[in-house]
Amino acid sequence: MNETIQDIASVIRANSSFLITSHESPDGDAVGSTLALASFLRKSGKEVCVHLRDQVPDLYAFLPGADTVAHHIPDRDFDVAFVQDIGEFSRAGEEFCSFKRIGTLVNLDHHLGCDSFGHHNLIDPQAAATGVLVHRVISALGGPMDRDTALCLYVSIITDTGSFRYSNANTEAFAIAGEMIGYGINAWDVAEQLYENQPRKRLELLSKCLPTLEVISNGRAASVAVTLDMYAVTATDAELTDGFINYPRSIRGVEVAIFFRQLSEQRYKIGFRSKGKVNVAGFAASMGGGGHHNAAGCTVDGTLDEVKAKVYAIVESALC
Repeated sequence: MNETIQDIASVIRANSSFLITSHESPDGDAVGSTLALASFLRKSGKEVCVHLRDQVPDLYAFLPGADTVAHHIPDRDFDVAFVQDIGEFSRAGEEFCSFKRIGTLVNLDHHLGCDSFGHHNLIDPQAAATGVLVHRVISALGGPMDRDTALCLYVSIITDTGSFRYSNANTEAFAIAGEMIGYGINAWDVAEQLYENQPRKRLELLSKCLPTLEVISNGRAASVAVTLDMYAVTATDAELTDGFINYPRSIRGVEVAIFFRQLSEQRYKIGFRSKGKVNVAGFAASMGGGGHHNAAGCTVDGTLDEVKAKVYAIVESALC
């Protein structure tokens, strides 16, 4: 057994109060992995608070424990804090980053280049999702595993592997998903919740986004954008943009997809996705961001045209 996992297991056994957090704008892995660990710890008799800076997306509201997530940290001491799927510590949000009433800090992550900011750091870029690392910790402790915990782990893994379509879908990911099915998870029910249950307004926003499609680098890269004006016209927000980047990514011949999401008048969040040949973490890192080989992001200031020019120049220089 990995020595770090042994150390983390010992920390869990020896302590009683836990704070768990993940990154801003949480995705399926962030929500699934935090709720899975929380479910496991509670069933082990521990006291747990799950904190996320932003709301749990409606897409994941069906997960057990989603309704217990706190958006402000209670003013009290915690024996242990788990920081999961973070990439970089600042993405936990200002409130958590400035919170000092923690005994031991544990970092679980699978991002390339994640800093070892915890007292214990389980960082494995080969893990398909942070939920995989949570599963390793639970396995080291011998359970208990039940349907609630299994459902959260399953969602963590299938969302971060694109339902096993991405290159990170390795044998460990398939094995854990299969094990979770054994705890009573219905794969179709989960798929229906995730992929056949979208609000009408998401399609209205998508209808504004798709006409922004641009293909560059002789067809090897493509982008779409969402602006504040689009949110205003459709009465939507950024939560409904999850998955929009997969549309340019799906184009034949495209190796890199780019998503420009406006945050304020002069600021854009940039998402990158690769089909496997190109390491997009390098693009993001060159602009102060980070991520995985196949999925990364950063924030860039300027008008949309200025931001596009900067991003396209970096992408095209790498693809030429």
